[in-house]
Amino acid sequence: MKKKSPWKAIGLVVGSLFLFFLLLFAATLYLGKGYSFGPDKVVLINVEGILVDSKEVVEQLEKFKENVTVKAYVIRINSPGGGVAVAQEIYKEIQKVREVHRKPVVASMATIAASGGYYIASAADRIIANPGSVTGSIGVIMQIPNVSGLLQKVGIKSVVIKSGEHKDLASSTRELTDEEKRILQQVLDDVHDQFIEAVAKGRKMDKGKVQALADGRIFTGRQALNLGLVDELGDLQDAIEKAAKIGGIVGKPKVIQERKRRLSLLDFLTGVLGTHLPNQASPYFSLDYLLK
Repeated sequence: MKKKSPWKAIGLVVGSLFLFFLLLFAATLYLGKGYSFGPDKVVLINVEGILVDSKEVVEQLEKFKENVTVKAYVIRINSPGGGVAVAQEIYKEIQKVREVHRKPVVASMATIAASGGYYIASAADRIIANPGSVTGSIGVIMQIPNVSGLLQKVGIKSVVIKSGEHKDLASSTRELTDEEKRILQQVLDDVHDQFIEAVAKGRKMDKGKVQALADGRIFTGRQALNLGLVDELGDLQDAIEKAAKIGGIVGKPKVIQERKRRLSLLDFLTGVLGTHLPNQASPYFSLDYLLK
């Protein structure tokens, strides 16, 4: 009886292990680097709620920039605005996607894309709004509560020791001085001007034309179309199809999106409250939003 060679069994095991690790490596690429295989795709990124942090949106924009199968992005915006720097960071990242990586970005407006929501949208190649979407609100606001009267009633007195004249600027325990009002107005005017410049650049509009619309008023999607603030009317599916067309995708595009991370109680306390509650050292100001 002919003796079986052990090398065949060893070769079979080695070959199976090699195939296993090859498949594991491919799966890692597929899942960890943004679905690098398969048909051409459109990435859908949602921007929802008050803008308190840009990290999640920026990470999604970054993740798919080098992916050769991703041909376009759709930014679905349902936000009334929020933090100034948050909108600016997302705006800048969208510009990178368009200008450096040559991937088109289409903004799709849901119920509301106003103030900071519009700031973000203006960075896109195209803006598509529903006729009844609420947008515009190009402006900045600062709110400083004054509880000095309440403190006097309950017998509480605030004692401030400071190293500079304006270190307690915008304190909630006393009235603002005329000089403090002037300083804060200058800050808001500068941020407002940055907003106007960003919209003018993103929309390729004359700065003076944008400035005439930048008094904080809101518009419907249909009004915004007539004013040149959006490009066309349509829903999310229209935006996806438009992005696919600009990106050169033939036929129905494959749409991918990240699973939304759930906010923990710690996220809420350190993020939302930390950003939106005023304090003496950092007066609360933001791109205004309609929920106030």
